[in-house]
Amino acid sequence: MASKHIKQVIVMRKDLNMRKGKMIAQGAHASIAFLTRQATIEGNVLQTHLRNPEEVLEWMTEGFKKICLSVDSEEELDRIYQQAVDDGLVATLITDSGLTEFGGIPTKTCCAIGPNRNEDIDRITKDLKLL
Repeated sequence: MASKHIKQVIVMRKDLNMRKGKMIAQGAHASIAFLTRQATIEGNVLQTHLRNPEEVLEWMTEGFKKICLSVDSEEELDRIYQQAVDDGLVATLITDSGLTEFGGIPTKTCCAIGPNRNEDIDRITKDLKLL
């Protein structure tokens, strides 16, 4: 059963017209990046240093609730991401290297916000459209 209190939102740029497989890969990068970017390897053990371990544990044990939303520009993606950071939420911005799409130009494709409390994320993303 999905958590009623904690979720993650993936915000994807629609203006890039990415192939579906590319979008899925970028969203998957965004969803897991909060764990890898807050981690170190000590010996052969991955140590995570999460700011909100209780919320993450609830999210991980109760269904990994995710919502996929869209924006129509890099500027809109940057604004949503920065607002999440400014509000102290877990947020990760993904920049694709451009090797398979985007003509070799590194391109911001999506961001993930959360896992955090639904109401904290909704304050930022409530007006965005479903992907």
